[in-house]
Amino acid sequence: MKFFPESALSQLEFDKVKALLEEHCKTEYAKSKSQDLRIHTRKEFIELELQQSHEYKLLIEHSMYFPNDYVLNLAKELRLLGISGAMLTGEQFMQIRKLAESISSIFRWFDADRKLAYPALVKVIGDTYYEKVIMELIDDVLLENGEVKDNASEELARIRSSLYRRRTELRRLFDKIVQKLSKAGYTADIDEAFLNGRRVVAIVAEQKRQVKGILHGESDTRRTSYIEPEETIELNNDIFALENEERREVYRILQQLTAKLAMYAPLLKTWHQVLGEYDFIQAKAKLALDMNGNFPMLQDKAHVQLIQAYHPLLILYHQKSKKPTVPVDVTLDEKRRILVISGPNAGGKTVTMKTVGLSQLMIQSGLLVPAHPNSVFGIFKQIMIHIGDTQSIEFELSTYSSHLLHMKHFIENANGKTLFFIDELGSGSDPNLGGAFAEVIMEELGHKHSMGIVTTHYLNLKVMANKTPGIINGAMAFDEKTLMPLYKLTVGKPGSSYTFSIAERIGLDKRLIQRARSLVDEDHFRLDKLLNRAEQDQREIEKKEKELSRMIRENEKLHKEMQQVINKERHEQQVEVLKHQNRITEDRIAFLKDMERKLKQLVFDWKKAEAQDDKKDLIKQMHALLFKQHQKQVTEKVKKKINSKYDEVGGEIQIGDKVLMKKNHQVGEVKELRGKKAVVQLGLMPITVSVDDLVVVTEKENEEGH
Repeated sequence: MKFFPESALSQLEFDKVKALLEEHCKTEYAKSKSQDLRIHTRKEFIELELQQSHEYKLLIEHSMYFPNDYVLNLAKELRLLGISGAMLTGEQFMQIRKLAESISSIFRWFDADRKLAYPALVKVIGDTYYEKVIMELIDDVLLENGEVKDNASEELARIRSSLYRRRTELRRLFDKIVQKLSKAGYTADIDEAFLNGRRVVAIVAEQKRQVKGILHGESDTRRTSYIEPEETIELNNDIFALENEERREVYRILQQLTAKLAMYAPLLKTWHQVLGEYDFIQAKAKLALDMNGNFPMLQDKAHVQLIQAYHPLLILYHQKSKKPTVPVDVTLDEKRRILVISGPNAGGKTVTMKTVGLSQLMIQSGLLVPAHPNSVFGIFKQIMIHIGDTQSIEFELSTYSSHLLHMKHFIENANGKTLFFIDELGSGSDPNLGGAFAEVIMEELGHKHSMGIVTTHYLNLKVMANKTPGIINGAMAFDEKTLMPLYKLTVGKPGSSYTFSIAERIGLDKRLIQRARSLVDEDHFRLDKLLNRAEQDQREIEKKEKELSRMIRENEKLHKEMQQVINKERHEQQVEVLKHQNRITEDRIAFLKDMERKLKQLVFDWKKAEAQDDKKDLIKQMHALLFKQHQKQVTEKVKKKINSKYDEVGGEIQIGDKVLMKKNHQVGEVKELRGKKAVVQLGLMPITVSVDDLVVVTEKENEEGH
């Protein structure tokens, strides 16, 4: 990717992002990659790195273990492997063994399921393989602490066996000598010591001539002399010679092991890079977690669609100070190539520009960004920025001259793959002339099909954006009452600079404000005031829309709750109906079981009965059992039919009342009362019934009567 000017990355604060990334790196390989972070322009590279960061982020979020525990910086050891005749130490070999162990764990971690779940992470080891011989070669020669094993060679085994015997013999002899000299009172407070690799006795200086042997030295106070007794000289010489032999043999073995591993040097270097890559991916994932970075969508064309995007550094700063950060929504595409942002100073115009620019750089570097996952990022091949005062003392250029030089470079080099940012376009010159040049510059950049963001206070640029295809207005919201910026971008209309409002609020003399107004062109002032009013009206509309949305959500919530209550009530009613049906069914089953038991008993009694009279009695019992039940069923049906047509009223019976006869459940009309008897007309036939067996009823109104 190309940049203009050279300080473009630092102006967008990309170097700070790289520094934060480096803090998460453990290996020198990953730190080096962070310092020289590549900004790609090919979609496949960008997508792969973003996917890798996203997959590792998921591992961390789900507390899943990934086997890249060891922090290994083996550049020196791997260089030595490639040098003929070089020798690695035991400790260095153990570091290489850790490298092989880590790679083995990573290959085992990627089972069939994880290869499918994390396809981008598995690509890191896609071009290499695991070779178990490397660990076997090291384990055949070295112990876990890096020391060469006794059986690494037959010669080393013989030397160490001889050393063991000689040292044991020396220890026994030396103990006898020290005991003898100690009894004689010749030894100092410390009986023995080692000097020049040889075992010596610590003798009081006055008695040193009483002990035969070799003087190896004296203490700083000269009160103690260190003497090697003559009886141990030969043994010490033998041990010294054997130790030299051991060192030579160990050197030979390690050199031989180095030569054997040298053939695997390219593979080991690849492994070292693999661990560094995973460390680098881990650092990117941790940085994404710090700033709530997400994996957006990617398109292989010039395009910007930021949804709820935060400035990556600002969100980290606000997290520490526990302040809220306002997100921004920005879209630049074929129909909306240039966004002109206006509004008061300190309202967030430059922050919005830097949010877009820094997010774009991070995406093309494979870093997740703090924006909604539905955001869409395109790919640009050059970024041009002009932010802040670029006055050059060295080249004796004024602010405006420098500004025009930058614009000249923009116009000459911009193309359809360029993303540009211009802060205060046309500033530094006469407003009318500077505004005219600014219009020309924007038109030319539009003709070049470049995409970018421009901030301005010039009214002519706001008007131009309103009527020129491909250029749109945007405004940073501002609370006129509190004089506080809201840091919210509203696209589609220009913003007011609130010049006079701010002057009034801070208490500037009204006479001065009025004079300033009189000096301003009336149309200019009227337009600024109109923008001011329009912005406040829009904020009121937005508030009402939010309140309406809140009420709609509450209404939907209440509707859901009411529906749940209705469903619950309906369910309870169904449960009651089922319970009632179950009770009826249970009563029927109980009745049928009782009937079955009684009939079985009657059949059993019939078989046992011999007399004719007994059988007659049984027949009567069976007849009564079956008939009564049948009669009961008939009566129930009649009763149900009567109940559907009449309501029982009760009370004293009068002539003309309709009455229900309790015994046969028939309804008639009372024609005559004779004491405790009543004459009831049933159809065409009158019958006499006891008044106690009658109850007054009234006919129910049918549906038509309602």
